[in-house]
Amino acid sequence: MSPAGRGEPVPDLVTLHVWRTARGGLPRALVRMARDPRRLRALPGVRFAKLLGTGTGTGFGPGDADLTRWAALTVWDSPAAAAGFDGSPVGRAWARLARAAVRVDLRPLTSRGEWSGCRPFGDPPGGPADGPVLALTRARLRPARAVTFWRAVPPVAAALRAAPGLLARFGVGEAPLGWQGTVSVWRDPADLVAFAYRHPEHRDAIIRTPTEGWYAEELFARFAVRDVVGDRTVLGWGADGDPGTAEGPRERA
Repeated sequence: MSPAGRGEPVPDLVTLHVWRTARGGLPRALVRMARDPRRLRALPGVRFAKLLGTGTGTGFGPGDADLTRWAALTVWDSPAAAAGFDGSPVGRAWARLARAAVRVDLRPLTSRGEWSGCRPFGDPPGGPADGPVLALTRARLRPARAVTFWRAVPPVAAALRAAPGLLARFGVGEAPLGWQGTVSVWRDPADLVAFAYRHPEHRDAIIRTPTEGWYAEELFARFAVRDVVGDRTVLGWGADGDPGTAEGPRERA
């Protein structure tokens, strides 16, 4: 596996697989989370991959864990390599465990920061996106700053729930504590920008980040949503009957 970074090509395809499992499937899901990270990274054509637990998206804190939903974020060398995931041992194992599943195909638009010491999405040049966009944040908290960080989260989470143009949101993490992140899907880039930089609670959190020193490592990336295959309610997208989400997006060429 060769992580992308400066000087590396920006990947054409990043996939987010998300699985909904039964509560009784938790022991098997935990076994998969222990066994599959290395197997996922070893699949042909994988540049970078993470298996992730998720949260409900109501608070993005330690008590927000959703033990019936799991995810895999994978950076691929090519769409042809990604097509082999479902038939791989990892893909088949999660398909057997899942009650419902969805795959989101993504094209990187912007990325700053690092994840596990590398830049998995390269250095995208930006550019326009037509339709929904997905924002991914990921951070490794400094233990000494974790308490102040968790105190700052509730106002931002409350504001996010009511943000115009928000289609789905949930927390993600590589471990229950200290490695935290968020996934949010927006109707269009303007809605994401309006929340990120104009909403007072979120703007205050951005301003406090460098002075508080919350993170030992952080990453923010934005993607065009190229396609959604499967049950999008696994993401919380369209669960409230939003008529604007009846059909999955397919990015225009």
